[in-house]
Amino acid sequence: MKKEQIKDYSLKHSASHLMASAVKELYPKAKLAIGPPVEDGFYYDFDNLNISDEDLPKIEKKMREVAGKNLPFKKSETTKKKAESILKSEKYKKEILSKLKGKVTFYEHGDFIDLCEGPHVKSTKDLQNFKLMSVAGAYWRGDSKNKMLTRIYGVVFNTKKELKDYLSMLAEAKKRDHRKLGSQLGLFMAHEWSPGSTFFYPKGAFIFNRLVKLMRDEYEKRGYQEVISPQLYDNKLWETSGHIEAFKDDMFTLKIDKRDYAIKPMNCPGHMLMYKSTLRSYKDLPLRLADFSPLHRNELKGVLGGLTRVRKMCQDDAHIFVAPEQLESELNKVLDFIHYIYKDIFNFTYSINFSTKPDKAIGDPKLWAKAETALKSVLTKKKIKFELKEGEGAFYGPKIDVDIKDSLGRKWQCATVQLDFQLPNRFELTYESQSGRKETPIVIHRAILGSVERFMGVYIEHTAGNFPLWISPVQVKVMTVTDRNNKFAERIAGEMRKEGIRVELDQKSHSIGKKVRDAQIEKVNYMITVGDKEQKAKTLAVRTRDGKVKFGVKVDKFIKDLKKEIENKDIK
Repeated sequence: MKKEQIKDYSLKHSASHLMASAVKELYPKAKLAIGPPVEDGFYYDFDNLNISDEDLPKIEKKMREVAGKNLPFKKSETTKKKAESILKSEKYKKEILSKLKGKVTFYEHGDFIDLCEGPHVKSTKDLQNFKLMSVAGAYWRGDSKNKMLTRIYGVVFNTKKELKDYLSMLAEAKKRDHRKLGSQLGLFMAHEWSPGSTFFYPKGAFIFNRLVKLMRDEYEKRGYQEVISPQLYDNKLWETSGHIEAFKDDMFTLKIDKRDYAIKPMNCPGHMLMYKSTLRSYKDLPLRLADFSPLHRNELKGVLGGLTRVRKMCQDDAHIFVAPEQLESELNKVLDFIHYIYKDIFNFTYSINFSTKPDKAIGDPKLWAKAETALKSVLTKKKIKFELKEGEGAFYGPKIDVDIKDSLGRKWQCATVQLDFQLPNRFELTYESQSGRKETPIVIHRAILGSVERFMGVYIEHTAGNFPLWISPVQVKVMTVTDRNNKFAERIAGEMRKEGIRVELDQKSHSIGKKVRDAQIEKVNYMITVGDKEQKAKTLAVRTRDGKVKFGVKVDKFIKDLKKEIENKDIK
């Protein structure tokens, strides 16, 4: 991530140096690796440092001691030869130094000096509002073939209030952790025998399928056609698509009958084959192929986590084949689709990123320039504000990414729109134009929710498990006061099920107070208490999730109101 894309870069960078100086003072044998600022704070990697989270308060104390000395951050320039002398005992820094050209810059405060191009704050006194968060392992250069180093994460802010607010947000986020709620609400599980793959319990499977149904219903209205494509392909497909060249390390590969195969990490190459399987005319375009087939990506085991970082996933994936004159119109439709899902359905605030050609790009640079111009033009004409992310496009084309902001203010990247002039050429796709000539279509890769698993994890934390009625796995729980009320309760539950309402019946011999508490822990939308009074009047006592109770509710009206709330996808 570029410096200008990281808020308070100098503050975070200076805090990483402050932490490194404290570590070196406490643990002189520790070796320095790298210590960059990142979006969520800063970290520093060390070799020969054996510590745990329990050691962080001691390091923090030393940091505060150094910060209180008001030591200025001083920049100096020197030759590569002199730099080698300064870094003689720091092998990781020497490796970095070996790849630098020209003058070499250092920053120092007090007795601590580090190879660094800056910038930094004026003095250690400017670093008062920090907190060390955790200790983790990290491979040098992010390569699993290299040595595992010790990484210390921290955060720093300009004011005490910002730090306090951030720590409060983390405490709330911990309560909302989708892994914790997933277990508490009986939604899903993980198992070491299938790392990075989710086992969905019935309630979790319902939410997953409801999200898929939402997209399928929209596909019907918007002219998409759903297909199902294979999981396993000969590597010739991946060589043609460029994945072997640019994506091989993230793929699961195997040999069958002495041939090299890979499990698909993406649907696009398979859709290219489906497009090519028959002759196409301009009358067939735009052709919108949607696919929910499972995908597998070889994520490192150490970064796997719940639903948000997995190896096996399903995307609400689609590829739209268009003629050049249809491109702008189709991109507008996709952006409108994204707005409808995120704003009108889920009421998220979102922002747009526009990413350009990466270093590992494939194909003709002229086509890249053409694709970037087309994508940027659509955003400009729609007056959509965007953040430019140079060099962060897909390897086959520029892209638009959508970051949604959850109820805690955290950003999550979900939807993506990628413009592709490369794969249609590589697969030799054509259509017959109005003039009778063979032309090459353009492909729009798009996913709205993105990984359904990941979106589900984000949404669990966004709602804290308090799902809107339309997507809730248990919408109503009917609870009896005594066994005398069982038959009436069963009849009510039966009437609701006939109307498509998901209802559970609690006839256990517990007190009504315990039944209500259990339903609240399960975050059921509506809790119905059935006692002698309700049975005699043939009405309901309805308690909402936020604790409001209404007596004397007629069964027919309650069902009618619920069906309306479900149909409207109300968010409360």
